Amino acid sequence: MAGIGFELRHLLRRNTLLGLVQAYAYAGVIGSGPWVLSIVGILLIGILSTSVVQPATLVTQFQTSVTYLVACSLIYTGLAQLTFTRFVSDRLFEKQGRQVLPNVHGLLVLVLLGAAVLATLALFVVLPGLGLLYRLLMLAGFALLSAVWMLTILLSGMKRYKAIVVLFGAAYALIVVCSLLLRPWGLEGLLGGFVLGHFVLLAGMWLLVVREFPAAPRLVAFDFLQPGKLYPSLVAIGLLYNLGIWADKFMFWFFPPTSQPIIGHLRASLIYDLPVFLAYLSIIPGMAVFLMRIETDFVEYYDKFYDAVRGGGSLQFIESMRDEMVYSIQQGLGQIAKIQTLAVLVTMVAGPWVLDVLGISRLYLPLLHVQVIGAGLQVGVMAVLNVFFYLDQRRTVLLLCVLFVVLNVALTGLTLWWGAPLYGYGFAVAQLVTLATGLHLLTRRLNQLEYRTFMLQ
Repeated sequence: MAGIGFELRHLLRRNTLLGLVQAYAYAGVIGSGPWVLSIVGILLIGILSTSVVQPATLVTQFQTSVTYLVACSLIYTGLAQLTFTRFVSDRLFEKQGRQVLPNVHGLLVLVLLGAAVLATLALFVVLPGLGLLYRLLMLAGFALLSAVWMLTILLSGMKRYKAIVVLFGAAYALIVVCSLLLRPWGLEGLLGGFVLGHFVLLAGMWLLVVREFPAAPRLVAFDFLQPGKLYPSLVAIGLLYNLGIWADKFMFWFFPPTSQPIIGHLRASLIYDLPVFLAYLSIIPGMAVFLMRIETDFVEYYDKFYDAVRGGGSLQFIESMRDEMVYSIQQGLGQIAKIQTLAVLVTMVAGPWVLDVLGISRLYLPLLHVQVIGAGLQVGVMAVLNVFFYLDQRRTVLLLCVLFVVLNVALTGLTLWWGAPLYGYGFAVAQLVTLATGLHLLTRRLNQLEYRTFMLQ
């Protein structure tokens, strides 16, 4: 996310209340805009299609199908997201920008081929006996989403945050319109609109990438797979982080007492999915604070610290910048804790009313409270991981991701065995333990920062 701080600092430099509000709003949109737009778009399709698409269960089948496409494509592309971003970063640092575009094309070739093979095998196993058109649309959707996630993270590295939000907004507006126009064709019509919108989104992102990087003699290259340019630790981190985020959801989906079959072998858990969705909406302010504090104050002192190290600054100045880095991290995590505590309090007060408006039983309320806490802890974990990435502590990040996956799976399994009173606690406690471990390791790392920085030279 390095680079967003420039825009945020520009807004804060006005030193006015309006500038502060604009900065937080900008950070909130950049941090949460794409996924909020996508969630709202899918919900709108469902709400507006219920009275037209018959039987009404087809709408639930559409939303469940899309959820699985998103989850599986994120886990699949996690293998390449971070390591390829690092490859691009290294090439730009070496002033070899001409190598980027051919390797982007090479990456897309591999991602699309792998997605086609995986989706084809999975669709015949998971969706037996369903229509050919439905399965072909699921295959196309999985491949397109996989390519979209790769270009999204690449454009983020290029600091094209506004373009990402605009493209997602336009694409999901198109998805809603096309799905509503095609809804007389039932489930296939809704999926057709979804696929068409993501094809347009992918095309727009690819054009931005082509315009950003200089042309090269080669059209396709696979240099990012060469030894020394492929980081196995980043491959593992990308996979494990996304797997950890979705592990408890899959467990609730496929645990018979908490789920029901939707289409083929795909299942959903109404008792778990709705509170999770509402809880993730509550972290939008926390994401804004995360970007504001980490990408402005921390990055500013981070740059000064390493500029002083490379430029021969005094030890006193280097230690002072280290202290400011630590203080900015403390302030950022403290503000995230405050804003998410406020979100929990708002949920406790307004939760019954929200559930009543949505027509959801108040029996979901305890689970909603736990999920809001877990989602807030996730923002803290993201902040800690982000700092470790700045410090290039890949092994530490890998350790935390392994810890999170193991704890989420083990504790969620324990709560499923225990029963409904503990639902949701597995994910929340896993996030809490991971955050506490990360903070402990980060404190030790920052206390030894000068020593380790110079000893690595």
